[in-house]
Amino acid sequence: MLIPVILSGGAGTRLWPLSRELYPKQLLPLVGEETMIQQTARRTAGLPDLAAPIVVCNEAHRFIVAEQLRQVGLAPAAILLEPVGRNTAPAVAVAAFAALQPAAQGAMPLLLVLPADHVIEDVTAFRRAVETAVPAARGGRMVTFGIVPTHPETGYGYIRKGPETGPVLDVAAFVEKPDAAKAAQFVTSGDYLWNSGMFLLPARGYLDELRRLDPRMYEACERAFNSAARDLDFLRLERAAFEACRSDSIDYAVMEKTNRAAVVPLSAGWSDVGSFASLHQVLPRDAAGNVARGDVVVEDSRDCLLLSTSRLVAAVGLEKHVVVETKDAVMVAPAGRVQEVKRLVERMKQAGRSEPGLHREVFRPWGSYDSIDAGPRFQVKRLTIKPGARLSLQKHRHRAEHWVVVKGSARITRDNEVFVLNENESTYIPIGAVHRIENPGTEPVQIIEVQSGGYLGEDDIERIEDTYGRKGRSD
Repeated sequence: MLIPVILSGGAGTRLWPLSRELYPKQLLPLVGEETMIQQTARRTAGLPDLAAPIVVCNEAHRFIVAEQLRQVGLAPAAILLEPVGRNTAPAVAVAAFAALQPAAQGAMPLLLVLPADHVIEDVTAFRRAVETAVPAARGGRMVTFGIVPTHPETGYGYIRKGPETGPVLDVAAFVEKPDAAKAAQFVTSGDYLWNSGMFLLPARGYLDELRRLDPRMYEACERAFNSAARDLDFLRLERAAFEACRSDSIDYAVMEKTNRAAVVPLSAGWSDVGSFASLHQVLPRDAAGNVARGDVVVEDSRDCLLLSTSRLVAAVGLEKHVVVETKDAVMVAPAGRVQEVKRLVERMKQAGRSEPGLHREVFRPWGSYDSIDAGPRFQVKRLTIKPGARLSLQKHRHRAEHWVVVKGSARITRDNEVFVLNENESTYIPIGAVHRIENPGTEPVQIIEVQSGGYLGEDDIERIEDTYGRKGRSD
């Protein structure tokens, strides 16, 4: 049994302002029509003996992850929610515990560990490499997939291959990210592969090695999984146990220390899209080397990445620059300095700004809200409620709300009243009134909400009842 394990815990801060902590790059359609996590889940189709995937994600992303997988017809075997990030070694461990739960009758599940934010252009080559690795993994080897390098790259770790003995090779060494000179030597030698962060592991074998090499991590993950709480379609790992777990990657915790490591070379148009430079490389370019997406007009510019999501972006006379526009931010940088975007994000966090975490449009299990205007004692939002969805039954201590339906029909609860609002109709929700919006129809409903009051924060929500298990929470 082959179980994909999709790791979706990253924040992708180097791709700010496209990627935010609460809506990171794996949830965005950066390359193609589907989001990166959708592409990751779908590229396993056709592999032999394939089971439903296990997803490990940040609990703040849970509804978006579930909805995006539903959109492509995938029902995960489990979605494990991390209360805090602890890197890939613990994430794979809790996934292994989950994989072994239904396998008590003697099945030996293999875990195909896939980060949710990678691009693979040649899916057929990827599947062929996985099939090549299966016999070795069934024999107890822990197999990683090493990318055949196309150029000297200082942003990746490397794997030094052992002697050529077949399609599955021994790992001679894992090597840290090199400087430019060493990277060039590695590529010239032909002995090195990029470390992709993808693995094929026997579930029980991985746990046995983790227990041998890091018993405290093993025990913390076991406690976090065994004490996990079921929350709708999610499994919420026990916070105290998981927080006590040491944060480490699977490379450092296990792969660099085990004598079972093996590698399968892979040449499949792979990228981890870790920066705007790598995004520029994987997107189609025009004759001048420019990538222009969205409403972009460009004149006399070369080798630029120009992305617009909501407004016209016009550029003239630029060379090797990145310009990214979203509804609430514009980022401009020379292409050679895009790795420093992470420093910008840190500065904004230190200043207490919301932009590192949130887009202007925020997604909820019932739909989304877009904060389109704000000022002293007022805020205006556009709410979009999905068909069949409903907000929590709630009240506010500090704000009143005016609602105007601009598309569709909504069922409104206001204290003891229940009534329907149609397009161009409005209502008022006083401070303290118990209220709810529902969409009983088959098309999205859009409502303009005008909030007024002395405090307008999202934590001024007292949930009385919630379809999505968020009672007492502000997400």
